[in-house]
Amino acid sequence: MSTNQLHSLLPVPSGQLQIPASAFTPEESGDSLESPSSVRRSYPLDTKNRIPIGLGNSQILLSMVIPTYNESNNVQLLIDRLSQLLDEAIPGAYELIVVDDNSPDRTWEIATALMPEYPQLRVMRRTEERGLSTAVVRGWQVARGEVLGVIDADLQHPPELLLKLWGEIARGGDLAVASRNVEGGGVSDWSPIRRFLSRGAQTLGLIILPEVIGRVSDPMSGYFMVRRSCIAGQTLSPLGYKILIEVIARGRVPWIGEVGYVFQERQAGESKVTAKQYVDYLRHLIRLRLSLGPIARLFRFGLVGFSGVFVDMAVFYLLSDPTALDLPLTRSKIIASEFAIINNFLWNDFWTFADISSHQPGMRHRLERLLKFNVICLAGLIINVLLLNFLFNVFGINRYVANLIAIAAVTLWNFWLNLKLSWRVTDVN
Repeated sequence: MSTNQLHSLLPVPSGQLQIPASAFTPEESGDSLESPSSVRRSYPLDTKNRIPIGLGNSQILLSMVIPTYNESNNVQLLIDRLSQLLDEAIPGAYELIVVDDNSPDRTWEIATALMPEYPQLRVMRRTEERGLSTAVVRGWQVARGEVLGVIDADLQHPPELLLKLWGEIARGGDLAVASRNVEGGGVSDWSPIRRFLSRGAQTLGLIILPEVIGRVSDPMSGYFMVRRSCIAGQTLSPLGYKILIEVIARGRVPWIGEVGYVFQERQAGESKVTAKQYVDYLRHLIRLRLSLGPIARLFRFGLVGFSGVFVDMAVFYLLSDPTALDLPLTRSKIIASEFAIINNFLWNDFWTFADISSHQPGMRHRLERLLKFNVICLAGLIINVLLLNFLFNVFGINRYVANLIAIAAVTLWNFWLNLKLSWRVTDVN
């Protein structure tokens, strides 16, 4: 490759996966990556040339990122088709950004050689990072457009759909998604097993993350456009090969439009869908579930409570079992519960409510929170002890089964009271 071609490659951003609020990087503009106003901007279309009224051709409206790996047989055809469509719709007001993960077939070199013929084309070659989702974000970080998009390079996403997606954005949409699961959508020659896996993955997503997955009919789509303002300043943490879930979960996306399309079979190259992609998808769902909103906090509280079960049961066994210390049932339960309460407090303070407790660091404040936590859990402990004795002495239920039932009965009680009183008071103070 010539020196001129090497110099024409885009620099690869590093650090956090954050999209700047403007087309300029913080180093260039002196701006921080703080979130901009979330006011939606609707651009009425000029019916003659389909350019949003009030914006000249000198401004980049749309940046489409094309992540590639071993796509040398497809990249030129895709760039040609996209360029023809966008030259007609928004001439001079778009850019195509190929982000290649140092493909062995030198896709990046082929794309760079096309730049003189396609002036709106830019190319990035990544040698340190890998992964489709992070490639998309790195492309968006250097993009100049007000709207950011992504399309696969394998021609399984029909380029002609681009204008319909742009139409959804132009009439005020915040996110426009190409979907296989709405009217006009579908898959071409998928096997029954692949159809089952795809639907199963979506169903699993609805169970784990319903408030995100339920917003679109095709959450695993890799073909969409989103307004920069919706995701600017947000720290993205994608995992695997699908970025759309991360955009919806982390971004501010009030209005979503969907356009149906038929997913095509790959014409050249090899499919990159493997079992690892499904594992990464599941890991991504769990990661998001643990980090989003009050439901996530309840989920973390539940996991902490689950750890407390083992502490409680272990201490309860050592104290009450006839083969161990053989102490009275009630005394054993109170001591075991206190050990579990201390365990749960420490995990909740450092993890579940870490964002709140960080406002009052130091041992003194932590001891104050522990005291509050203990007092609030005392009512739950009383209920727990009464229920344990009732189940064990009246119904003759096994002591360990009765103990598990009692623990489950007070978990929700402890969560809501501590959320509303213990850590809430700490935050106010």
